[in-house]
Amino acid sequence: MATEPAQPTPAEPTPARAAGDSPVPPARAETAPLEKKDTGAAELIRFDKVVKRFGDNTVLDHLDFSVRKGEHVTLIGPSGSGKTTILRLLMTLEQVSEGVVWVDGEPLSHERRPDGSLKPASEKYQRQSRKKIGMVFQQFNLFPNMNVLRNITEAPVSALGVPKPEAEARARELLDLVGLGDKADAHPTQLSGGQQQRVAIARALAMKPDILLLDEVTSALDPELVAGVLDVLRDIARTTDITLLCVTHEMSFARDISDRVLMFDAGRIVESGPPSQIFGEPREERTREFLRAVL
Repeated sequence: MATEPAQPTPAEPTPARAAGDSPVPPARAETAPLEKKDTGAAELIRFDKVVKRFGDNTVLDHLDFSVRKGEHVTLIGPSGSGKTTILRLLMTLEQVSEGVVWVDGEPLSHERRPDGSLKPASEKYQRQSRKKIGMVFQQFNLFPNMNVLRNITEAPVSALGVPKPEAEARARELLDLVGLGDKADAHPTQLSGGQQQRVAIARALAMKPDILLLDEVTSALDPELVAGVLDVLRDIARTTDITLLCVTHEMSFARDISDRVLMFDAGRIVESGPPSQIFGEPREERTREFLRAVL
């Protein structure tokens, strides 16, 4: 099935902000701007006319959008607008009602018949296809009976067949990356919430994903723990070529790490653009209304 190219955002004058509009404050002074991504990078993710319904409730309404390799895209919008559902479809935790999800040129939600047509994907097919995708959830979901090192190595060893010594060496590198090099033998109950979330980030990276999905990763943390986790994610955004798809209400973080921001409402994209435009001069009243509410 051929997919349609992403439609560019039309160039148009940006209206002045209405009185009371509040742009996101600029990125912190100590945070260097991200390097500009190669705009010619290949498409890695595509949602092609995707509909997702839960009973009579349409959560995603004929959604079309794509993400390039190495791009950092943040999804913002009110609760219930479909943002997390997008991530769950990519992780195959939910199935599409209509349309097709594509990853790296191959269907994720469907598989090809011998004649080239598509049919809904089997669980085995999706399990194989999603190996290139990692996700960090709102809740840490660590195994309480395993120490930190094994929490990180369990999936690479069991799902990817990585030799245990290699997996452990990689895990220790990742623990250093997230600032927990001395916690390999600790159990989750011995860690703070922020430390547990950093272990969850290391666990996702241990699978060497091409795509990393971040679902409100600081929402379950006490406020004083949020900054440390966001700093780890900023470092990952700057030092790896992983494609990031992020759902967050941390608007300053979204401005820091994003190449593109998509504003969602009622299962549709209301506005799309670089963070400087979305947060500084949003074109749509719904975007301005949302930002006034969350800033």
